[in-house]
Amino acid sequence: QVQLVESGGGLVQAGGSPRLSCAASGRTFIGSYTMGWFRQAPGKEREFVAALSWSGGSTNYADSVQGRFTIFRDIDKNTVYLQMNSLKPEDTAVYYCAADASYSSGRDTPRFGYDYEFWGQGTQVTVSS
Repeated sequence: QVQLVESGGGLVQAGGSPRLSCAASGRTFIGSYTMGWFRQAPGKEREFVAALSWSGGSTNYADSVQGRFTIFRDIDKNTVYLQMNSLKPEDTAVYYCAADASYSSGRDTPRFGYDYEFWGQGTQVTVSS
């Protein structure tokens, strides 16, 4: 059973730089999983934020966060992170971590929710202006 637990959210001032964590447990070795971050703001659909290929060699970002957010992992801690810089009020959302082990290419960085099988419970990030 794959378990993903997000943490690191909270109330942040605009311009802040929080880091979200997604710890994987169970029989999950993140080095074998394509990992993604998504977010959902109130009244809006879930949207893609960032993805990291299972090889760790490829990343993909939504245009809205490109250059401000960074996805990376610590294999030893079995944890994926989302470093968020220069936060804006429009970044306010529940952030979800996702994982999938079905991609054979070490370069795949899927951008759609249906591309991922496993999901965390989410962590709220609220950006105050």
